[in-house]
Amino acid sequence: MALSEMTTDAPRRGRPRSERSQRAILRAASDLLLEHGLSEISMDAVADRAGASKATIYRWWPSKELLVLDALLSEWASGTADAVDTGSLAGDLHELILPWTRQLTTKPWGRVIAALVASAQCDAQFAEEYRAHFVKLRREPGRTALVRASERGEIAADTDVDAALDLLYGPFYHRLLHGHAPLTERFARTIVEYVVAALSSPGRERR
Repeated sequence: MALSEMTTDAPRRGRPRSERSQRAILRAASDLLLEHGLSEISMDAVADRAGASKATIYRWWPSKELLVLDALLSEWASGTADAVDTGSLAGDLHELILPWTRQLTTKPWGRVIAALVASAQCDAQFAEEYRAHFVKLRREPGRTALVRASERGEIAADTDVDAALDLLYGPFYHRLLHGHAPLTERFARTIVEYVVAALSSPGRERR
């Protein structure tokens, strides 16, 4: 589903969308991204690969960045983590973070995300779409896990959930953007361990 259709109040533009054509375009964009990266692909290349007209693509996706974001969401739709309840914060965060780490490392999606983050810094409209449809999508299961941990008494009732989510995800984006060290499952487990230790520290006030 394209970004314009994710907002229920958004009017539909143009003719009814062909599901087959949409899938072909998203698959073409996804393949080209993984092969060449965001800066090296064009709408012309996507149109050629998908067997669609460039006019059709622009009618549905006004910019390359929006098309790429849709392709990313489509590719990851089946692997989007739910807020699994394992009975502990550590277990919940492992179930959330480890599959995401594998997604980032089995294919060069990390490079794609880094490029999207860069694009969001200079395009306010795209930044709004990126935060609403990618960042929020990734953070909400983590938010659920932290709220549940608070209700279980594992972490303090006054825990700043947004700050805790930044503490959890920040190290991953730091490595994605700077490339100074690899993203590995060992690194992911270490970050989860540190976050849980920080939030459940004896110095934190409990209910």
